Amino acid sequence: MFDLALLFAQLVATGSIAVWMFTGVRDNILYPSQNESYTAEVMEMRRIKADYPEAFEPVQHRAVTRRKTQLLAFRAVVIVEALACLVLSIGTVLLALALFGLLAQDTAKAVALLGATVFMSVWAGMLIVGNHFSYWFGHEGAQYTHFMMCLWGLGVMILLTA
Repeated sequence: MFDLALLFAQLVATGSIAVWMFTGVRDNILYPSQNESYTAEVMEMRRIKADYPEAFEPVQHRAVTRRKTQLLAFRAVVIVEALACLVLSIGTVLLALALFGLLAQDTAKAVALLGATVFMSVWAGMLIVGNHFSYWFGHEGAQYTHFMMCLWGLGVMILLTA
């Protein structure tokens, strides 16, 4: 009974981050300006430049102001998010099949773990790149959200290895 409950928990956890990622990918495709404008703002380091000019000065060389580069970076993130969503969705379906005894649990868990790893990597990447652009100056909410998503993905990864 415990094994089935654990598999069900893994299914729900994987499915939850798949659905969350789907909503993000959907919005980034249908309404790209909502997040893309903030991506450009972070890459240009606008807030640190405006509000903390003394802190901006030594790191200003990091700012990316070329519009094409900003758009390319945003699109690359959306592609990786879509990949995470796809692998998580497949992992969720495979976990459901395993729950009903139609597929080996190890296969389903391995695919779900790969999806959760990509999910976590998206947010870890945001934290790393955001740190490069000093986004804690004025983008604390984004940094907090990225950190929490990274932890959520890590938690699912840990659950999937149980």
